[in-house]
Amino acid sequence: MDTTRPPLPPFSFTSATEKVRLAEDGWNSRNPEKVALAYTPDSQWRNRSEFVNGREAIIGFLTGKWQRELEYRLIKELWAFTDNRIAVRFAYEWHDAGGNWFRSYGNENWEFEANGLMRKRFASINDLPIHDQDRKFHWPLGRRPDEHPGLSDFGF
Repeated sequence: MDTTRPPLPPFSFTSATEKVRLAEDGWNSRNPEKVALAYTPDSQWRNRSEFVNGREAIIGFLTGKWQRELEYRLIKELWAFTDNRIAVRFAYEWHDAGGNWFRSYGNENWEFEANGLMRKRFASINDLPIHDQDRKFHWPLGRRPDEHPGLSDFGF
């Protein structure tokens, strides 16, 4: 049975900002089962050119993602919100099995049920190869520390 997942729509600036940070924290855990619980059982995604539907597919998608995208560190930032929708911009850094580093930039559009679970997620993402010395996200794997700069601080 699905539970309520605050903050709930309709969103205010404060609750939308909190929802974005909670999503960032979840994704930085790199725990597909935990992350999938934030979505409705029949959630619909578009991630780049891939379409993913339902929690089981989300778990499979994220498992593969974090097997390929190593040392994944993500920052999300609120872009806009209304009633039950939030727009987010984000960047994350990762490397592949060959040690090649990337910074991936993107935007997401989210739509929520009244219980706070996300029912739709549409993500557009671009990857930029970077050198190790150009990395900006250096916190230990897991949750980004509160004092770590955000996207706007980096000018991203």
